Amino acid sequence: MSALAFILLYGISFGLVLCLIALGLVITMGLMRVVNLAHGAFAAIGGYMVINLMQQHGWPYVLAVPSAVVAVAAFGVLAERLLYVHLYKRPQLDQVLVTIGFNFIVIALLTLVFGPNVMSMELPPSLKASVDLGFRDFEVYRIVVSIVCVCVIGALWWMFDRTGIGAKLRAAVDNPTMTQAMGVNVPLLFSATFALGCGLAALGGALGAPMLPMEPMWPLKYLVLVLVVVALAGHGQIRASVAVAVIVGIVETAGRYLFPQFGAFFIYALLIVLMIWRQDGLFVRRKTTRVA
Repeated sequence: MSALAFILLYGISFGLVLCLIALGLVITMGLMRVVNLAHGAFAAIGGYMVINLMQQHGWPYVLAVPSAVVAVAAFGVLAERLLYVHLYKRPQLDQVLVTIGFNFIVIALLTLVFGPNVMSMELPPSLKASVDLGFRDFEVYRIVVSIVCVCVIGALWWMFDRTGIGAKLRAAVDNPTMTQAMGVNVPLLFSATFALGCGLAALGGALGAPMLPMEPMWPLKYLVLVLVVVALAGHGQIRASVAVAVIVGIVETAGRYLFPQFGAFFIYALLIVLMIWRQDGLFVRRKTTRVA
């Protein structure tokens, strides 16, 4: 029971952080239709900024995290206007090559500025404490992070599924000229949406730094897990992304806890099986053909 509780609690909290990072990629890939493989770079920048603000400048955790998110979102606007705007109508291979190259640039800069070693985040004492749940202790940090992730994910789902923002964005991607003629500022919409995706990545990287320690190769090391969530959820599926991310988090935690010698074998095995079984996404409804 103790092992099962550990796997579920730690797996769910890990999955929610992973979902928060993945949702930024769900937005850019699923809604904006840009293969942004540099998404992990924005998450890593957010995590490094929080650690630097706390350790070098003495900022409190509650101030360092939102400041890093805003800074990375602003950087995302700059990157979108200078780089990504030229990729919107380019073939997917061009988008992959350019964004992978962007990753390597960020990795080199992180190594130059912060060094090649892993950087750990020193949490405030209030978050390092544990709560007795009756069957085992659980870290306050993971509880707070889980609550924040649920609130952000819920607000994001409401914004794209219950307001006209999602419809405007899809219309702007499908037919930007007509959407612009209907009074929608398409460049501003694209910049704001891309900034939101970058901000989500930074928030996930900052909140998840104690779980996923910061290192220069972070943008590529954890990109695979994010892509697993996006691939299994189906492009643009926010609610499905939550379920898939939690499943991935539990499977990843269970595999490393029960069979540490196999590393990440189980999560990749799960990906292969599910992609063969449901190529369009785990929770995407299959198309049925009617026989006349």
